[in-house]
Amino acid sequence: MNKGPKTLTKSTLDSDVTYYRPVQDLPEKVSLKSPAVDVMTDLKKVTAMGISPCANLDEASQRMTSSNVHLLFVANQFNHVMGIITSNDLTGGKVVKYMSQVGGKREDVMVRDVMTTQDKIEVLDMEEIKEARVSDVVAVMKHMGRRHALVVDKDFSGAQVICGVFSSVQISTQLGEPIAVSGVATGVADMALNG
Repeated sequence: MNKGPKTLTKSTLDSDVTYYRPVQDLPEKVSLKSPAVDVMTDLKKVTAMGISPCANLDEASQRMTSSNVHLLFVANQFNHVMGIITSNDLTGGKVVKYMSQVGGKREDVMVRDVMTTQDKIEVLDMEEIKEARVSDVVAVMKHMGRRHALVVDKDFSGAQVICGVFSSVQISTQLGEPIAVSGVATGVADMALNG
């Protein structure tokens, strides 16, 4: 005998409710000989954080703080990556240089004015990363002089797509020791400030 659909209990949403966000389970400790993927943020498992090129620097800073990240993808309305902005870009010489060239106040500076544009971003290939070690990634980040390195793969159509991010903060935390990037030895404490 068909009893029909079960009556489900309904209620209203509580105030201050949040929602689940994907979390990647990386090993707590690694060595320089560990596989590189053990220190890579996998964007198939963790949602990438983005921002509009027209956002101001305070909005970018707030987005980084609330998301606990040091890098945002700057994307247009079609989700095409136009560039990246890091916490270091927000506090470093780029802002001062831009303001000295065009004038104005900090609150007038937009993300697009100080971001690293897409054509200047060096990337690593996922096929090579699958065979690489943590030491290989550290070496290339030192050579690039950047605290972040993006990893690309090909999507179903053969187009390039960003699939991962390496962060000197993350690598240092998992190694349990500071790594030197940009010619400055940075430990976990000051990397958290410098991005």
